[in-house]
Amino acid sequence: MAVRQLRLVVTAADYEAAVRFYRDALGLTERGAVSSPQGRVTILDAGRATLEIADPATAEFIDRVEVGRRVAGHIRVAFEVDDAEATTRVLADAGAEVIAAPRPTPFKSTNARLNGPAGLQLTLFQMD
Repeated sequence: MAVRQLRLVVTAADYEAAVRFYRDALGLTERGAVSSPQGRVTILDAGRATLEIADPATAEFIDRVEVGRRVAGHIRVAFEVDDAEATTRVLADAGAEVIAAPRPTPFKSTNARLNGPAGLQLTLFQMD
């Protein structure tokens, strides 16, 4: 048995705002959408998906590097982008709360941390 896709499913109270943010501001490509009397769902392509599992000490270390203190819950969504500075500005203009501006990390990347729609904490990372 092989897993063919990782799909992160997020329930958003403000569906339209979340779709606009992740599709239009962040630039995820819409792969499909379904609307029915029971509700709506939009599937956005985020490129390659991986599942990163960290122990509590490492999660705390990553928060200290990116933000300076422990701020993430047990789930944080990370997006690799071409330009962390520019993407942070675009997402802030689209309504994200910037927790930490882009900064160099010991992971050989430049990382920013934001609070996005639907209660997701986001890391934007640009490989150096």
